[in-house]
Order: sequence, then structure tokens, then C-alpha cells
Amino acid sequence: MVTFVNWKELLENRNRLFWLVHTAGWFGFAFVHYLGSLQHDLRDIFVVIIFLNAYAGWLFTVPLRYIYQKAWNFPPIKIALVVILSSYFTGVLWQIVKNINYWEIYKHGYEPEFWYMYTRSTLGSFYIILSWSGLYFGSKYYQMLQIEKQNVLKANAVAHQAQLKMLRYQLNPHFLFNTLNAISTLILVAENKTANSMVTKLSEFLRYSLDKDPMKKVSLQTEIQALQLYLAIEQVRFEDRLQLYFNINEDCQAALVPSMILQPLAENAIKHAIAVQEQGGCITISVQRFADDLLIEIADNGPGADIIDGNLHRERGVGLVNTRERLQALYHEKFSLVVSHNQPTGVKVNLRMPFELN
Repeated sequence: MVTFVNWKELLENRNRLFWLVHTAGWFGFAFVHYLGSLQHDLRDIFVVIIFLNAYAGWLFTVPLRYIYQKAWNFPPIKIALVVILSSYFTGVLWQIVKNINYWEIYKHGYEPEFWYMYTRSTLGSFYIILSWSGLYFGSKYYQMLQIEKQNVLKANAVAHQAQLKMLRYQLNPHFLFNTLNAISTLILVAENKTANSMVTKLSEFLRYSLDKDPMKKVSLQTEIQALQLYLAIEQVRFEDRLQLYFNINEDCQAALVPSMILQPLAENAIKHAIAVQEQGGCITISVQRFADDLLIEIADNGPGADIIDGNLHRERGVGLVNTRERLQALYHEKFSLVVSHNQPTGVKVNLRMPFELN
């Protein structure tokens, strides 16, 4: 039975990762010293000394991990003192063991005349332990930065999702208020069948708008169906005053678009072009593909809009602002929203976004 290592799980388990890296590091230390010993005419028994010294280093540096964990929140100067003193003390102990291993095994029980000879060459061991300490703190800081980075990304994602949901919920109140008023009027004039049909359409539209996650995208066909449901409700209000035309290229039906992206633009057109004219008007929705982009146009034949700072604006409109912010959140700079004059009269809104499929 073959067992595969789950590297992602291993990297996330910091305790297991420490033991793996710690052991691999000291094994590497032993291997490098073994390769160095091949350049000298040394007896085979020296290999045993190398691995005993590596094991001693592995053993003596384990307590440093717990010492450094205790000192982690100390001021920088205190941390530096703890690291230097701990590394030096550990280096001295390690060098004593290395000298004993060498004298007992390779020199057949040699004993120095003075006890301080056991600490000979301590400086080299100190530098190695100090390097281990530096690698430990470096890896800890790197892990901490990665955790902070993940937390920031997670917080941005949550804020991003909350922003989109907030923008979506801003789309409905004006339309809902007008629709309920129309239903109330129909009931008062005993148009119960029409009122009932309008309530049914409203229920289906609201169910769609609440079920669709603003973070997710839907096919253009689904979005057009929802738009037609919305416009059918408005046609009950405006009757013959509202004319609709759809020019949707067949190869665009499966393209992905943000859910509820067209409704506020259509609502804007009804509010500023259809409702303000006694004879009403028409709205044309056109969709086509150009290279790797999806092009959507919603045009009306209303009275037009004001020009402010070279750009077209419609007074007190939030639909365009919300749509732009949603597109910005979803596509960053890979989109455009342009409002311009329609010919011969009216306003058209052109959207460009990446052409995407499931």
C-alpha cells in the first residue's frame, strides 16, 4: 500500500513541520561532514563520531525551541540576549560531547590534562547553534507573515462579499415600492386577475434575486429570463407605453455574467425614459461577443441625460453607481461601463466584461 504525503496539511501543522525540518537539517549537517571526511585519510569509525555529534546537536537544540517560544514576546534586546546566551551555553555543551566522542572513540580513551580542554573549539559550535537559532526565528517570522497574509486575504474576501451583497440589496426597494403601489391600485379598481398575475411575477422575481449569490455568476440566458420577468411586471404598470426589443446573439447565451447586473440598468431606463414621457418609449437590450469580451447595450429613446464634466449623468440614480462598483469588485480593471447619447434621442449604457463560460 502506497502512502502519499499531504504537503499542504504538513505545512499547516507547524509542530510536525518543525520536527521534519529540524531532523532534516541535522541529517544534512551529518552528511556534509561525512563528505568532508572523505577528503582526509580517516578510519571508518569516524563516521560513527559524525552521526553521534549530529544526534547530540539534534538533542541539545530541541530545548532551545521552547526557550525561544517563551521569549517570543520579549523586547528585541532581550530576545537577542536570550538567543546569544542560550546559543553559547548550548554550543559549549555540544562541544564537550563532541570532544568526548572523539577522544573516547577515535583516540581510544584519551583524557586531557586540564578540564577546560573539554571546551576546546567551542566558538565553531557556538556559530552553528547561533545559525540554527537564526533559522528558527526566520522560519517563525515567515510563518507569522504568511498567517497574517492569509488573514488579510480572508478579511478582504469577506468585505468583498459583504460589499457585493449590500450593493445587490440596494437594487430592489424602488422597484418594489412602485410594484406594490401598482398592485394596490389594481385591487382598488377590481382588476383582481391582473393584480394576482403581478403578485405571482413579483414573487418569482424576488425569489430569483434573493437566491442568486452576488459573488456567483450566472449564464446570460438565465439573467435575460430574470430581466424579462422584471420587465413583464413593469409592462403591467405601463401597458402599451413600454415597448421592449431584444437582440441577443445565440453564441452569447451561455456566457457568464454577474447575477442581477442588468435589472438596475433597465430600472434606470424605465425611471428616466419611460415614466417621464406621456407616450412612454422603448428599451432595447443588445448582446454580442467581440473577441474575448462580452458587449451588452441597454438603450432607451427617452429625453436623454445631463452632461456633467464631460460625462452623462442621471439625477439621483444609484443603479449606474452600484453596477460600476459591482463590476469593479468582480473584474477589477477588466471591464468598462460607458453612458452615452442614443440616436436620435435617449441614453444608452454599454457594458464590456470578459467573455467567460462554465
